[in-house]
Amino acid sequence: MRRWFVLPLIALAAPALASPKTVVPLDGAWQVRIDPTDTAAIAAHKREAKWLPAAVPGSVQQDLIAAHRVPDPFKGTNEAAIQWAGLTKWQFRRVFDVTPAMMQRNHLDLVFDGLDTFATVSVNGTVLLTTDNAHRRWRVDAQPVLKIGRNEVLVTIASPIRTLQPMVLAEKNPLPGEYDSAFGDEPKGKQTSPYIRKPKYNYGWDWGPRIVNTGIWRPVRLEIWDDARIDTLRVDQEALTPTEARLSAKLDIAVETPGVATIRAAVAGPDGKTVSVDRTVTLVKGNNAVSIPLAIADPKRWQPVGYGAQPLYTVTASLGGAEPTPEDSVTKRIGLRTVELIRKDGSFGFKVNGTPIFAKGANIIPFDSFPARVTPAYMETILKGARDANMNMVRIWGGGTYLDDAFYDIADRMGLMVWQDFMFGGSVTPPDAAFRENVRIEAEEQVARIGSHPSVVLWAGGNEVLSGWENWSDRKAFKKAVGADEQERIGAGMAVLFDRVLREAVTRNAPGTPYWPGSPSTNYEGPVDTDKDGDRHFWDVWSGSKPVENYLDSCPRFMSEYGFQSMPDLSTIREFAGKGALTADSPVMKAHQKFLAGEGNERLMMYLRDRLRPARDFADLVYLTQVNQAEAIRIAASHHRACRPVTMGSLYWQLNDVWPSISWASIDHAGRWKLLNYAARRFFAPQAIVAERKDGATRISLISDATTLVDSRWRVRTMTMDGKVLKDTTAALMLEPLSSRLVATLSDDALFGTAAPTASYAVADLQLDNGGTSRAIIERALPKDMAYPDPGLSVRWTGTDVKITATNLARAVMLDFGAVAAQPSDDGFDLLPGESVTIHVVSDASATTLRKALILRTLAR
Repeated sequence: MRRWFVLPLIALAAPALASPKTVVPLDGAWQVRIDPTDTAAIAAHKREAKWLPAAVPGSVQQDLIAAHRVPDPFKGTNEAAIQWAGLTKWQFRRVFDVTPAMMQRNHLDLVFDGLDTFATVSVNGTVLLTTDNAHRRWRVDAQPVLKIGRNEVLVTIASPIRTLQPMVLAEKNPLPGEYDSAFGDEPKGKQTSPYIRKPKYNYGWDWGPRIVNTGIWRPVRLEIWDDARIDTLRVDQEALTPTEARLSAKLDIAVETPGVATIRAAVAGPDGKTVSVDRTVTLVKGNNAVSIPLAIADPKRWQPVGYGAQPLYTVTASLGGAEPTPEDSVTKRIGLRTVELIRKDGSFGFKVNGTPIFAKGANIIPFDSFPARVTPAYMETILKGARDANMNMVRIWGGGTYLDDAFYDIADRMGLMVWQDFMFGGSVTPPDAAFRENVRIEAEEQVARIGSHPSVVLWAGGNEVLSGWENWSDRKAFKKAVGADEQERIGAGMAVLFDRVLREAVTRNAPGTPYWPGSPSTNYEGPVDTDKDGDRHFWDVWSGSKPVENYLDSCPRFMSEYGFQSMPDLSTIREFAGKGALTADSPVMKAHQKFLAGEGNERLMMYLRDRLRPARDFADLVYLTQVNQAEAIRIAASHHRACRPVTMGSLYWQLNDVWPSISWASIDHAGRWKLLNYAARRFFAPQAIVAERKDGATRISLISDATTLVDSRWRVRTMTMDGKVLKDTTAALMLEPLSSRLVATLSDDALFGTAAPTASYAVADLQLDNGGTSRAIIERALPKDMAYPDPGLSVRWTGTDVKITATNLARAVMLDFGAVAAQPSDDGFDLLPGESVTIHVVSDASATTLRKALILRTLAR
């Protein structure tokens, strides 16, 4: 291997050949114990003062569960039993060997991709590093304190609450945070979470438990190198035309020995063809920024799902040029695309590769309370659920973590656009410069790591920080309490953070991706969280207890949050609640309901009383809550699509769960679809018919996301419950590209005539020439008042396929397998009199078990 000439040139001795960078993983088996200085914790938990097995990446909470020192907090009512772990100071240790050859190298860097959070790292008794940000990578050269043979690394992690609490309690007016603790470890209104760079959801949310994680939560390794290493690689797209893509491979290179080096950048296309460029550069000691231009002929663009293919390119940067074994190399997968944020007269939307795209999707919260145990396969299951439900966008909510590279790789392959929040969950941020500098480093690292993924189409400053500061009552009270000067200091600090620091991190590290200061926001151009400008979070329905029909009152520019709760699958409930009798008020059900501090199930019951029939038993209650959720979000999302082009996005809250719970998710923590996810596949279909009934009339709109004309025929029939057709209207129509078109406004008199409101209904169908269909049921009364007949359902099994036939109208048919885990190919569907549907059931259970377990549920009494 060629080593560059060492400067100064008066060094005449021929230099030895530099060896490639070597990585020694230090993941796996560690040990953990209570820090000996935490005498109070030792007195209460003597066994944990001795070393016990630990897993890295992970957390002490996971280690305690694995060692059966605490019960699983996801089961029963066990959450309280694990709280002491987050209030305790811990030590993690590992012994590793260093060889004589390793000690001959210039650098032996100890690298932690994630330490949560206030950590002190010692090697062989010498303190090398202190940390204060769980979202950053930490690196220190350990060679000066390493020795040949056995070495010990000791990581001491303090309780974030105990560390910050004295300061917070001394404050007359602490910064407003998110959710108060239910366990008495922090006084109400005096939260430590606003002051720390740690995942906010660890402190509890209205959908997840309070588990204040402590640990080495991402991989740790030794990086062994000599003269130089590549610290980061990002790929900027400087121009993209039909004939050529011009890229720039941007490298940050850490240099120990200055000199001249050859750097190669190569890009391999989806067809396997490779283009490479060598560049000779002079490197100085310290950090070096190097840019290498690349050109791709006949580029293939990455398209969002539904708009084309997702070709990906592989860019590799090598330090050492064409040598067989470079000193260091880094690889990135990229896609070629353009993204524009549509902003005109308040509008907000996305244009990808010149096509204005209506964003259909949901918000993603952390996949688990313990992120180290989230696998790529699990993330793929959830994202596949989104794609299969015809979503094209997910929003990564700002109170969690920056997700692993595997998540973005999956989104790239699936064509799912990603709205990426920076990790700010809602609390007011500290105004001091040191906090902003800490965040600046975090943001630079994370945007450089994630920003080259084509799926990431927006970076947003965070979740509800700006709107909370402007609109929330506790923030208004805080501003009044601290006075004008302090209010100005804190507000100015947030403006600098969200309008400059984070914006500049995106501009420098992902220049082809738009930045948005927060969600909701108007980019500092006017009041936030309104229908007329920017994105909107709408919680009058559910949180505000308003009727579901309030979704129809306006057309927001972009709805980035709205939601409605339901219970998870009964098999999931049984996994955390056991086999005993259950009600909505059972202690275990309240423990797994975080809305209104456990009292949120009453909101479920309120909406059931308002809209649906009484439940026959607990399993029926689970079904009814899922029907209510699916119907509420269908009404909202369909309305948003009908509002196009005024409205250009609908992202419901939320796609997934952080633990098994009663929540807003459409896919529960076990990966099982609720009825909402099936409904989303229908109301987010590429072409859909929307029927909105309000004020005694029904508006029929036809939606198409296609970029070309689509032949269609729409039909509206008025029917009785047994299938008699009272009226039948049909018309052919060419659906225009990227459109919503109002095709009819029908008064109740015109649509239903003299038919009894509770015993008749209308069916709006859209039939496409390609065989696709879309359906909407129109009813003048709420389901609780409709005179649904016995649907007369019959079933016929063939293996794990079941054919279901209805004699009369069957509304919201659910295949309920009770405690048997199963996922039907469709669920929550309507059947008209005489219609049949064949459903394939996926389950680990046998066909015989499925047959015995199946109960068909409908809205009929």
